[in-house]
Amino acid sequence: MNSSAKLTLGPVLYNWPAEQRRDFYFQIADEAPVDVVYIGEVTCSKRAPFLTPFIPEICDRLEQAGKEVVISTLSLVMSKRERKEQHELVQDSPWLLEANDLSAIGLLKGRGHIVGPFVNVYNEDTLNYFYHDGAQRVVLPCELSGKAIARLLASNQNREIEIQAFGRVPLALSARCYHARSHGLSKDGCLYVCEQDPNGMNVETLDGEPFLAVNGTQTMSYTITNLVDELNNLKQLGATHFRLWPQNLDMVKVSKVFRERLDGQLEDAAAQEMLSEFVDFAPFSNGFYHGVEGNRLVE
Repeated sequence: MNSSAKLTLGPVLYNWPAEQRRDFYFQIADEAPVDVVYIGEVTCSKRAPFLTPFIPEICDRLEQAGKEVVISTLSLVMSKRERKEQHELVQDSPWLLEANDLSAIGLLKGRGHIVGPFVNVYNEDTLNYFYHDGAQRVVLPCELSGKAIARLLASNQNREIEIQAFGRVPLALSARCYHARSHGLSKDGCLYVCEQDPNGMNVETLDGEPFLAVNGTQTMSYTITNLVDELNNLKQLGATHFRLWPQNLDMVKVSKVFRERLDGQLEDAAAQEMLSEFVDFAPFSNGFYHGVEGNRLVE
């Protein structure tokens, strides 16, 4: 069993107020048993100016607490301004970068970086290509089954692979802003209405059943991915990192449950019961891992 498996905290995908994000990361630095923390604006470049002034202070606090800091890039680069900002980030960042689209990977070729979950990695050749170009870790897409993950891990030659283990997972990106459109607004004049939904905006079917969640230009799962029962198997297969996506709840408690489960201090049933106490806005799911519909929970 891989006893050295690390716990990571992905970047905040939602439009939380900048001060809330700062305080959130301060709490993570002081209290959460995570090894790696990703920060940065991934979803919408219009949100970035609010967080940017706080990033050096956040990174310093996290590093003083012994956390590895990674800066995540935008997941969909479309405008000239966004391309310019990405170039500047790649050139100037003193921290390791997570590349969330191919343009960022191109800029980082030959330089150590992480391939983020918004880049599709479905087979061994793609995985090896990214490692050959300088990737030191790859975050696998959420929709891979356990069998597909096992094949990738078997071919991995002891390199780092990260699994999305908790949270609403990003499924698709669009140039349009669903959040703005739902309020009768344009993307350019959105008034930042996405701030009203700190865990994303639920989307229902015509029959009124919760189906997906929307976060700005991002389509997300309605259910909360929860692979706490699958951690042991993934560790044995060779997964090195497990990602928790931040949600608007007590992520310190969530991280402690996953840490104790990774360390063998907590049984599956107890871990699930504790997590159920923290999460009350959507049900859990693990369907992708078990090769069925992603929104299902396979016991």
